[in-house]
Amino acid sequence: MAAIQDSAVGHGLAALAGLELDGLTEQQVVHRVLDALHAGHGGWVATLNVDICRAVRRNSELAELLGAASLTVPDGMPLIWAARMRGDPLPERVTGASLIFSLSEAAAASGRSIYLLGGAPGVPERAAARLAEHYPGLVVAGTDAPPVGFDATADGVRAARDKVVAAAPAIVFVGLGFPKQERLITALAPVLPQTWFVACGAAIPFAAGAVPRAPEWMQQAGLEWLFRLRSEPRRLARRYLVDDLPFAATLLAASAADRLTRRG
Repeated sequence: MAAIQDSAVGHGLAALAGLELDGLTEQQVVHRVLDALHAGHGGWVATLNVDICRAVRRNSELAELLGAASLTVPDGMPLIWAARMRGDPLPERVTGASLIFSLSEAAAASGRSIYLLGGAPGVPERAAARLAEHYPGLVVAGTDAPPVGFDATADGVRAARDKVVAAAPAIVFVGLGFPKQERLITALAPVLPQTWFVACGAAIPFAAGAVPRAPEWMQQAGLEWLFRLRSEPRRLARRYLVDDLPFAATLLAASAADRLTRRG
């Protein structure tokens, strides 16, 4: 892991919610991953949003879990705004939903394989087919849609792990939601030390076309959460309106206050 971390030296870090985020553009993340693969080093990318930061603030074990990531990037405009207010600006939002395309494109161009892990039955296969159509020559080493609750038993985790190990991909997109995907990645990484993993949330259903993504203007305006809330109100209403919005407001206010304090 040290060699992987060394490869990330030379860019700025922004401290938010007790975590350090890497000041990289999406293309820089892609280049870091490809350079590490070329050197024979694996690692993993954590994509943080407001909900994850809120959970980390309440649970030190989750903070430690994310602290093991090789690269940590902001998947959420409120984090970009908070970093800017704090005086440690991040260059741009880097989402799992975008990385699944940019890294797949880079994998196709460099002869690297990918693996899709997560989503409902049939969804990772559809995502694989669409990605292969977008990027001719892309090698999809495998797909897996583990059953609900697989991670609660050693046998379930072992079955998912064995499939990935047998496929031996260069890049694995793990879309199981936080913190399931991060915990599985930390279980898989030691047995695949030359593989890169991306904790990508809902990226696999997005890539499959199973879940619509917000228009670009809503993404850039920080309103993607509103689009998703309209699409899945029962599942997301409490998370977005009761939990995340107050935390985001507090994070922004604290970031602005911290900058004023440091100036003073």
